[in-house]
Amino acid sequence: MQGKAIYATNCAACHGASLQGQPNWRQRLPNGRLPAPPHDKTGHTWHHPDVILIDIVKNGLVPGRTAPSDYVSDMSAFGGSLSDEEVVAVFAYIKSAWPPKVLRARKKVTLQRQN
Repeated sequence: MQGKAIYATNCAACHGASLQGQPNWRQRLPNGRLPAPPHDKTGHTWHHPDVILIDIVKNGLVPGRTAPSDYVSDMSAFGGSLSDEEVVAVFAYIKSAWPPKVLRARKKVTLQRQN
């Protein structure tokens, strides 16, 4: 699976080889930033529509657009190193790890945001 290999090379160092994120990802570090969240069912990735997730991967967390206006993050921007197809492949890999219950909940969240 192409997405799994791209994830392993570009994302796993922060978000975990098994999508588990960094320890205590909801607790701020001494520098005020949050650790990398998990991308498995325990995280909040599935709460966001694809367009937002793709923007975050390509541009990093941008205050006022994909993050609160005063938010500072360690999330790197991958727009210069990953193609759109590679980013989509990574998300296909991440989504393949989500159980049906999470996929159904994500579909509801996405529909609610569209209305």
